Amino acid sequence: MPDNPFVVAGQDMAVDLGTANTLVYVRNQGVLLNEPSVVAINTNTNEALAVGMDAKRMIGRTPSHVKAIRPLRDGVIADFDITERMLRYFIKKVHRRRWAKPRIVICVPSGITGVERRAVEEAAYHAGARNAFTIDEPMAAAIGCGLPVNEPTGSMVVDIGGGTTEVAVIAMGGIVVSKSVRVGGDDMDERIVEWVKKEHNLLLGLRTAEQIKMAIGSAYPYHNEPSAEVKGRDLVAGLPKTVLLTASEVRAAIQEPLSMMIDAVRYTLDNTPPELAADLMNVGITITGGGALLKVLHHRLAFETGLRVEIAERPLQSVVVGSGRCLEQFDVLQGVLESSGRF
Repeated sequence: MPDNPFVVAGQDMAVDLGTANTLVYVRNQGVLLNEPSVVAINTNTNEALAVGMDAKRMIGRTPSHVKAIRPLRDGVIADFDITERMLRYFIKKVHRRRWAKPRIVICVPSGITGVERRAVEEAAYHAGARNAFTIDEPMAAAIGCGLPVNEPTGSMVVDIGGGTTEVAVIAMGGIVVSKSVRVGGDDMDERIVEWVKKEHNLLLGLRTAEQIKMAIGSAYPYHNEPSAEVKGRDLVAGLPKTVLLTASEVRAAIQEPLSMMIDAVRYTLDNTPPELAADLMNVGITITGGGALLKVLHHRLAFETGLRVEIAERPLQSVVVGSGRCLEQFDVLQGVLESSGRF
């Protein structure tokens, strides 16, 4: 898309456009924004009432004419117009200048189609970007975790987000083998709602389910497991009710999405070239993303794979920090792309 000579170029930024949260990294400044990917819309006027944290607080608490919408589903754009509005809001929030037109690098799941990738770029252009580029989330996550992605040694990263789980083996600056499954933290929340509804005749909201997952959810049994009182609506009496939920019940509820994530890791390992597989025996697996915070998930993965598993230092920011590091080297990368005729 051609530049407008009358518009001031804004600072370059990297955006981790996630199903659950959107993070923005501004060149030479670091991560300046981390907010939920939610927009509250007045359906009567089609006006955006709130974006981000303010909109998330409205989920399940709005009148009939106000809807809190999550415009991304399974890591891809489900509502183009709402995504554009959300991106525009976030760009304005980190850029003080009214007419800023930044170059944007956006992280996308490795398994999305070309059409879905172009939709992300178009949303960025419509939101005010001067240029828009995409980078695969596993590569960005590996760079953000500090893995030696440019070395001839294999590195394996598992990025568990709200809508997708990305598994990749990386070497020599490229993805050798990868697997992307559209299962993540949101699926765990939904399974908790279904479990409590089935076992206790209690209806929960998704926000409550997320809080339960964070408080007592786990991927593997451990000592002194906690329990929690959960409040919801009794489906029989129709009245508010409180039940005691144990960690083992939550673990049983999220077992299916967990198994799908583990299967993705096994598939990737099964398709890894033998030389790189030997490297992984020494370096192990790095897990990142919000899902990495699920209690003892690293122990479960280590048990299932027989490899050492480590949690990234800043799992929630690994992807955006990795894409931000690419952004810091943007001028070098641009020169390489120009010389190869791809820019």
